[in-house]
This record gives sequence, C-alpha cells and structure tokens, in this order.
Amino acid sequence: MKTVGMDASYAQLLARTQSFSLGRPVQFTVSPDGRRVLFLRSRGGEDRVRCLWSFDVGSGQETLLVDPRGLDVPAGEMSAQERARRERERDRSAGISAYSSDADAGTVAFSLSGRLFVAEVETASVTELPAVTPVEDPRLSPAGDAVAYVSQGALRVIGVDGKDDRVLAEPDGPEVTWGLAEHEAAESMGRHRGYWWSPAGDRIVAARVDNSPVQVWHIADPAEPQTPPRAVRYPYAGTPNAEVRLWVLGLDGSRVRLDCDDEYVTAVTWDDTALLLVTQNRRQTVLRVLAADPRTGTTSVVREDHDDAWTTIVPGLPAHTASGALIWSLDDGDTRRLTVDGVPVTPPGVEVFDLLGVDRDTVLFTASAEPTEWHVWSWSAGGEATQLTHQPGLYGGDRAGGTTLIRAFTWTQETTTVGGHTIASHATTSPIIPRVDLFAAGERGLRTAVLFPTGHVPGSRPLPVLMDPYGGPAAQRVLAARSGYYGPQWFADQGFAVVIADGRGTPGRGPRWERTIHGDRTDILLEDQVDALHEASARHGDLDLSRVAIRGWSAGGTLAALAVLRRPDVFHAAAAGAPVTDFLLYSSHWQERYLGLPSENPSAYENSSLIADAPKLRRPLLLIHGLADDNVYPVHTLKLSAALLAAGRPHSVLPLPGASHMMSSAETAAHLMTFQAKFLLDAVSPVRDLG
Repeated sequence: MKTVGMDASYAQLLARTQSFSLGRPVQFTVSPDGRRVLFLRSRGGEDRVRCLWSFDVGSGQETLLVDPRGLDVPAGEMSAQERARRERERDRSAGISAYSSDADAGTVAFSLSGRLFVAEVETASVTELPAVTPVEDPRLSPAGDAVAYVSQGALRVIGVDGKDDRVLAEPDGPEVTWGLAEHEAAESMGRHRGYWWSPAGDRIVAARVDNSPVQVWHIADPAEPQTPPRAVRYPYAGTPNAEVRLWVLGLDGSRVRLDCDDEYVTAVTWDDTALLLVTQNRRQTVLRVLAADPRTGTTSVVREDHDDAWTTIVPGLPAHTASGALIWSLDDGDTRRLTVDGVPVTPPGVEVFDLLGVDRDTVLFTASAEPTEWHVWSWSAGGEATQLTHQPGLYGGDRAGGTTLIRAFTWTQETTTVGGHTIASHATTSPIIPRVDLFAAGERGLRTAVLFPTGHVPGSRPLPVLMDPYGGPAAQRVLAARSGYYGPQWFADQGFAVVIADGRGTPGRGPRWERTIHGDRTDILLEDQVDALHEASARHGDLDLSRVAIRGWSAGGTLAALAVLRRPDVFHAAAAGAPVTDFLLYSSHWQERYLGLPSENPSAYENSSLIADAPKLRRPLLLIHGLADDNVYPVHTLKLSAALLAAGRPHSVLPLPGASHMMSSAETAAHLMTFQAKFLLDAVSPVRDLG
C-alpha cells in the first residue's frame, strides 16, 4: 500500500495547478459578427496571473492583448467588496479576474489592484483611466464610450477618454451601496452584479442595497491578536435581509425608482425588447418576471411561477430572441424544459441546466437526458431543439454572429473549439489519469463513481473505503469528465477505494428529484450515501465495509460529520471541512429554500442540526475550519466542538488561521489533503470505537 508521504508531491502539484485548471482559457466573449473571441488565460499551468487574449476565428491566430505584469501595477490591497466578490465567485486567480466589453467586443474594461484600465482590441493598446479608487466591477457602455464602476459604495461613470468622471449615485447611509450585489444574491442566487446598462447606453439600472437591517457578525484572526475583528453583515435563517431597491439612473441626472418590492431580485435583463426583472418572495414559492417601464418605473407581470416547496432560478434566464420572444423555463413533472413564449421547445426527459446565449433567433443552452453529462443544445425559430455534442462529458459555450464556441471536458480531453480551430490551453497535464467506474446504483439510480489505487488488481486485497460526497443541492460530483476526479484519485492512491455518490436533491435529475429534500437536509441524504456504499460493495468485492471513512467540505463536511454521528454502524471515521452544524446559523435565502422559515417549520431545523447529536459520537472525527470563513462561519465548528466536549466526546479540531471558505494558499491546500488522508487511514487501521 502506498503511503501518504510518497504522494505528497502530487498533492502539492494539484494545489499549485488548482487541480490542473490554471492555464485553461476561460470567460469567453464571441463578437457580434462572429469573427473574434475574447478570453482570459494565464501563461502556464502554475501561473495564477490571467491575461486577456483575442482569437481570430477565420485564421485561428491569437493575440495577447494585456499581460498585467507588463502594466507595472503593484499588487495592492483588495477592497472589502473585491475580496467578497472573489469569495462569492470562488475566484482564486490573480491578474485580470473579470472584464467587460462594448457591444462590438472592440473595447474592453477591467480593473487591477483597484485601478481602472481600458484596452482597444484592434491595436492591443491599454490605457489607465483616472478613476476614483478602489474600482469595483467596471462595465463598458454598449457604445464603448464610457465605463461605469463602483467605488466606495458609489456608482460612478467616466468617459473612455478619461474625462467627466462623475457620481451617478452615492451612499445615503453608512450601510448603503449602489451597484453591488448583496451577500445573498452573490452567494445563493448566482447574481454577482448590481447594475446594468441600457441598450442605448444612456441609462443604468442600479441596485440600492441597504444592509442596515442585517445582523452584524464579526470575524477575528486569533493568529493576529493586534488586528481588530472585522464586522460583517450576515443574513442567516429567519433574520432580516438587506433591503434591495432598483433605480433607473440617467446619465443626465434623472432618477426613477422601479416598482419592485419582493424580498429578492434574482436577475435583471435589459435588451432591445424590454427591461425585465425577476423577483422572489421570502418563502421562494413565487418567482415573477416583471416588465419594467424605465421612464415611469411601473412594472407588469409577464410570467409568474408557483411551487409549494420552492421555485428554481435558472442561470441565464430570462432572455429574448431578436423577434422579441421570451425565453424562460417550465418545471414539467420530472423535467425542467426550455420555453419560448410559453411553449416548451425541449423534449420531456431532457433536463435544461442553463442558457448560454442568444444569437438573434437561435438559442444556445445546456441540457441532457443523462444527469452525469451536460450537453450543448441549440434551438432556432421554426425548428426543433438539436443536441450539438454527443460524447459523454461536460460542455458549455457561447454563440454570436453565427459562430458557435464549444468547451468540452470529457474522459479523454479538455478542449475549446470555434470555427474549426482549437483555442490552446496551457494547463499542466496530470501525471496520474483517474480511472473511474461510473454507474447508477440501486432502485433510485444514484449516480455513483468508484476509484481504486493506480494499478490495483481486482481481488488482490480488501481496501478501506473513503466516501467523498458533496451531497448538497448546489452541485453534482458524479460527472462524466476526468477533471473532477484528480483529487479523489489522489486519495485512492493513498490506499482507499473512493466512492462518490450524488443523492437526492442534487441537480441534474429534474424538479421532483431536487425537491425530495424539502424539509429534510440530513436523513434522506445520509440514506442515499449508505445505499450507494452498499451497491458499490456489491459491484466491487474489494471494498471492506468494516473500514469506511468519509470526508467532505461545506455541505460535504456537514454530511461527513452527520454520518459518524448518526450512522456509526456504517461510517467509522470522518473529516468534516467547514461544516454547517446549526442550520439556523446559515444563509437565509439558501437555508429557507430547503427548510422553510424557521418560525413556520422549526422542527426541520432541529432535525437537520448536528449539535444535539454530539453525545452520540463514538468514531474519530476531525473538524476543519478556516477562521476567516464568511460563508460558513467558524461558529459552526466551534459550536459542535463545544457540544462534543460538554458531552465528553473525544474529537480533533484543525483551525486554519486566515483561511476563508476556499483555500487561497496552495501550500495549505496540499498539506490539508495529506493531513486528512493520514488521519482517516490511521482511524480505520484498525477501526476505533470511542465508547
């Protein structure tokens, strides 16, 4: 059996390359004439600094537009808003983390170290504009003659010639911001922006966010006792949210408030057809599409969806075709279908995941009949929905001017193709290729993946098992692409048979499947992990069910801790990273979606929380938490640890000073992998009952 120390170098390589993702091209923009693609990519597989590139679709030639290192911009301290944005988007990159372009994709705006830059694509010339710093979320007007941006909570606009920098709206209170997404929008709804240009470029819809009703929490770093705690507004279940109101701000100084008073604003779309707002009520049982008149502020309901459990936000929606047809979705029994003007255009059984883009009357989107695969589809007026990709894998893309770009992540390759050419990737190739057995387990068809140590011969020896789930409704782990299995393969190479299972509630299998967890975030999820484990054992005789460990992060950390607390007969050790242990102390929009309002459904929160289970612990448990985590706060681990101590239950706690919900340090990430592997191997060799 291999030892942890022998493979520590691979763990370090995984961390340095961010699981071999650095050097990949990302964030594509296809120009309206289909002749050019803009994208970001670092120069190498261990280089975090993203550069801006242009790709000529006709010739297949690429041009480096901006390398941040050539601008001689010193690395500055990130503002609190920029740090929060990166955390919400799980962005660990450096250099240009995001950009915006004008309507023709001929001019680009971006920020570096809080300073504002514009680049001309044809000449590859870069100019710094004298904007007020720090600059947040700069966005070019459609005509490319002005840049809007946020600085110190104020929404501002400046000409691309560097003249006429002025305020459109500034905070009228200490907790007010303009043009920024509030915490729940960015963390739970997938809306990372807070303002939108009009197609004519003469007005902007901006969110005025008042955080004063939101509870104040504090984050302190015990390793830096001289640094004062940082106050953070955090809306947890059952407590007040930020007040969000939308205004139309004219460049001429005019202001119109939009009639939109629902609890949540989930999306805004302003195109040549209409200005659309999407809102949800607090219980998330009603999702409304509103058409807004930017001159008067009045709104009217275009579409209203209801569900007794919750309504689902589909990324990219709503949108319009060039002819003005509304693109939306419909939850039709077991299938989420794409609709155009209310008529379903995708077949039953093909689940729609997100909208990629609209090119006049052609719609590009991802969908699949098999939940482990995400395929690119298109639909055009007068025709039928057509699947464009077929090999098992995960696909995405973009389309404009009749040019379609396809990103592919399969078992054998990762490519980006457009116009018959491939956009190069500089990502490092993994020296270890994951070998995955992917299958549907049991009567519920739980999508399950099993990995063995490299070179393992079936029947040669029994192996301890490591369950490696996420188990939450935010993401799938069992997918038909090798890029998701580099970490699990490393754990397998330490001597485990690794089992990953997507249970009920995970995306990709339709509305009914997702909503089976309504009111129960624990028992159903745990039952599915146990069933998948037994099915995997029946399929592979080398799984030793007398030695089963489980690990996970965030929702996976909750599931790992839950497993050893409630099913010690099945799970013999756990490493739980950043777990939610008291469901009352987590995000309002996220938690209330699945468990309802605490005042109306207190038993759901009581059953889901782990604190009362503390006296049951009889297996080794490692709790890991970043002390600067502002998504799942450290209080969750500390509260469970205190309850375990009060009950006399031995356990281990690994605090990570300065770490947030994602590991920003490659060295820390690598050591954390080896630490978990050693802890879990020791705990099941032999299995220990703590009594």
